[in-house]
Amino acid sequence: MTSQTAQLLDQAKELLVNTYATQPIVLESGKGCRVTDRDGREYLDFAAGIAVASLGHAAPVITQVLREQAEKLIVAPPSYITREKIDCARIIIENSCFDQVFFTNSGTEAIEACIKTARKWAYDNKGQECNEIISFRKSFHGRSYGAGSLTEKRHSQPYFAPYVPGVQFAEFNDLESVKKLVTPKTCAIFIEPVQGEGGIIVAETPFLRGLRALCDEQKIALVFDEVQTGFGRTGRGFAYEHMGIEPDIAALAKGMGGGFPVGAMAAKKQFAAALTVGTHGSTYAGNPLATAVAAAVMGQIFAPGFMDGIQKNAAHFMERLSAVQRTTNKISAVRGLGLMVGVDATVDIKKLLRGLQQNGLLATQAGEATLRLTPPLIVTTAEIDEATGILEKTLRAVA
Repeated sequence: MTSQTAQLLDQAKELLVNTYATQPIVLESGKGCRVTDRDGREYLDFAAGIAVASLGHAAPVITQVLREQAEKLIVAPPSYITREKIDCARIIIENSCFDQVFFTNSGTEAIEACIKTARKWAYDNKGQECNEIISFRKSFHGRSYGAGSLTEKRHSQPYFAPYVPGVQFAEFNDLESVKKLVTPKTCAIFIEPVQGEGGIIVAETPFLRGLRALCDEQKIALVFDEVQTGFGRTGRGFAYEHMGIEPDIAALAKGMGGGFPVGAMAAKKQFAAALTVGTHGSTYAGNPLATAVAAAVMGQIFAPGFMDGIQKNAAHFMERLSAVQRTTNKISAVRGLGLMVGVDATVDIKKLLRGLQQNGLLATQAGEATLRLTPPLIVTTAEIDEATGILEKTLRAVA
């Protein structure tokens, strides 16, 4: 570590609020699936900003549209229409089951919009007392008060209480536990089709189909949190496509902007219609710069053949991880969907992550002890082989 890097790390302790366990490196630049720190060391990035850098770092399509749009128009009042906003919304609608879009600046804000939409829809269609929400154990939906109230971590963070009332938690992949919580006051069920922070747990298809039937029967809004799973991450445009059902409302973000802050709430028309003039808004959301970038990124993701490449590489990734599991005997489980992969190892997760970093591979933790691997969607088979080689080497070295 150079003195300059050490100085920056010391300044971070002094100047930044300590909400993260700061990593011992300072990132400087990136290209494709690789990043470089200030000391000139290169890393293969299988964190990708936690499934954000969908097209990799310094993607030409993003840098070009940033330059062009910044010189043209960066921001406009949200009541004004721009071509960029319309083009971006059209791409989402043409590639999903939804009819209308409300843009946000982040996934958390998208969840907030979903909460408001679901409650307003229920208020209009079921009655003023219908405002209760069912979420799930090990869920993660964000850190605002609304999103945080749907996140099970609220139970371990009592110092932020009182949380938004009217939220109950069912067991993931357990339909009967959901049915026990349903009352005439239930307005919505919020679920991640793949639990990210919960440990990369994939929702079972029969379970999700049961939820869809339950919501139809009880007139409940089914809301999918596709913030991490959307835009090709699972090998399909959206994770719900794997399960053969359609949600009523969805929260979108992360890979949508390829690293630029942007998100959206997408809904079917009868639910979107609940938000009328004056009921919700956002100063920056849907600005021309953000929507221009998102449209460019989605244009690449939804281009013919792009998903085929993700599916091919995802299959290769799982094969290589299974091989590492066999040869090291230090992996207890490998699971996931597409390029959203979780690895449970029999070694300490913190030591494993540090060892991977020292060996040139960046990853993140999900759940209590799951290694989360979310490389850019443009990752190659050679880079997957390199990453799994580093994982195997590190597993052998970590006691």
